[in-house]
Amino acid sequence: MSTPRREIAAPHWLVQLLRSTPVPIPWNMVARAVLALAVPLAVGYALGDIGVGALVSTGALPTVLSESAGPYRYRARRLGGATAAAGLGYFAGLITGGVPAASIPVVVGVAAVSALISAAGSNASVAGLQMFVFCVLGTGQHVTGLRVEVLLGYFCAGAAWSLLIALATWTFRATSPERGAVAHVYVELAAMLSATDEATSRVARHQLTTAMNTAYDRLLTARSWLSGRDATYRQLLNLLSASTPAVEASVAMVNAGRHAPDDVIDHFIATSAAVLANQELPEPPEAPEDADPVLAALYAGLARIGKGDNRKRREVQPWHKRLRGWAGSLVSGPLTWFAALRLTLCVAIAEVVALLVPFERSYWITLTVGIVLKPDFGSVFGRAVLRGIGTVIGVGIGAAVLAAGGEGWLLVLLIAVFAGGVAVGKVRNYGILSAFVTPLIILQMDLASTGSWNIVLARLVDTVLGCAIVLLFGYLLWPGSRRPQVGGRLADSLDSLVKYVDKGLVLAPSGEARLDRSRARRRAYRALADLRTAFQQVVVEPSAAGRQAVAWWPVIAGLERVADAVTEVGVTLGRGAPAPDEADIALLTAALAELAAAVREERDPAEMPMPDNEQLSGVVDQIGAAFDAVRGPDLVERAPLRLVRRFLPYHRRA
Repeated sequence: MSTPRREIAAPHWLVQLLRSTPVPIPWNMVARAVLALAVPLAVGYALGDIGVGALVSTGALPTVLSESAGPYRYRARRLGGATAAAGLGYFAGLITGGVPAASIPVVVGVAAVSALISAAGSNASVAGLQMFVFCVLGTGQHVTGLRVEVLLGYFCAGAAWSLLIALATWTFRATSPERGAVAHVYVELAAMLSATDEATSRVARHQLTTAMNTAYDRLLTARSWLSGRDATYRQLLNLLSASTPAVEASVAMVNAGRHAPDDVIDHFIATSAAVLANQELPEPPEAPEDADPVLAALYAGLARIGKGDNRKRREVQPWHKRLRGWAGSLVSGPLTWFAALRLTLCVAIAEVVALLVPFERSYWITLTVGIVLKPDFGSVFGRAVLRGIGTVIGVGIGAAVLAAGGEGWLLVLLIAVFAGGVAVGKVRNYGILSAFVTPLIILQMDLASTGSWNIVLARLVDTVLGCAIVLLFGYLLWPGSRRPQVGGRLADSLDSLVKYVDKGLVLAPSGEARLDRSRARRRAYRALADLRTAFQQVVVEPSAAGRQAVAWWPVIAGLERVADAVTEVGVTLGRGAPAPDEADIALLTAALAELAAAVREERDPAEMPMPDNEQLSGVVDQIGAAFDAVRGPDLVERAPLRLVRRFLPYHRRA
């Protein structure tokens, strides 16, 4: 088996690491962050005690750091849980601060708990991180000389203010996020059909998948918390579900290399505007008489939009079942314990180092370690490097503030600027986030009360030490951390693709069969989108993991083309095109199953018989290309897959 000769030079992975995500600036989040963090400081200064304003502003940080786009109900749960967890951690830090014999065990214990609860989902992960961060920050507040109840009161006041800012518009914009998500699907459909070349259409295809995943997630999350009066959400979900034939036909059109008529693109844009404005949908254009099966399916899909059948309401899962599922994931998922052990060990080392460093408030070392080593936040190497780079920049900004004699209203203005930068960094790049959050916390927790140049130097040294601990003990010396661990996820994505091939190439005479087919398609595309995200996180590493991610990249693109080819065949079924023989479909699923088995067993895939069927030629060609791509990377050299199968129960052997 040949080994790819392509190597990642340092400039390449560094460029990947520093690359900013090309998303629009979230101005609404920027505005909320500025109001939440700057207003308490301004009020404190106006009343003659800017230090109190800084402490109240600190209580608003959990909401700002946990903010994300989504339905109001989802955001209320996420922000409320993160703020409550931060308050709990802050209290634990306050009552043990100044007594290392008490604070070190508490901080290490909170770190372990925060890692374990990350397995319960995204919201639990954010809450766990905030609990750890503010526990560490709380341990350094004893130097203020204020009583614990006073400090906690200021924190709670800031937390209440930030939650009010975050959710204030709920009463008159209740369904706007969900409506906007559905409208965005039609915008991406129009963009994909308007693409003039394959590269542009491929990017648009990925954006359409993301838009659909976001829309379904938001609607299902919102409806799961309603007690029955959910007519608006049901209408939007029916509208999104009824768009499936149009989506499939559009993908088939693009996969065939054809351009959609202008009236189709215009209709998608008009539909998006109507959904966003909550107006009646426009009438679909008439299909031309000489339309071929794919084009006819596209026009039929347009007519279907807005005429979907009502879906059954999603049942709310009782809290005890969710708790049981999380507990089960801990018992059956040793990788969670593996990550928790790494985080706990590195935090303990950081706490010991903090005792030896001759700086006041050296909790920043532990803070750096905990944030970088969060088990579900991507590449440890990438986050450590970006944290270091961002902090150096942030400390430089803090030094500039001191040199300018920043105080009073200038300090309020700078807090507002840094707060906006944090909101932008959260969606653009972790290094940008670190560059703004560092001077923000310095000003809030240090300069407002001390104004010392020593704080700037201490934060720089502390961050470098924290990143060094992570890179040495959590990355270089930690078993398997530099070995590729993405092959197992690739095999799981192949399993989802097998199920889609099995359901997408047969006739679907009933509504239930069509629903099963659309669900299989969504699962396959979602799995491939998640796989692409996982690879993008790993590709920044200059180790074998990064090299493997680059070598595997053609496989991901090949599997996406297989899914598109299956969609193209599926939309023609029932429109003059006969269904392929079951034996031919079985050959395709067997070939993809063999591909998954080869990845799991770290071997070359065996030669598999393929159907000799003109109708399936596009699917066969793309599967063949995927086989060639898998034969490129050296699976035997990638022993990391053995580690993955050992620690991840869902990476099962064939």
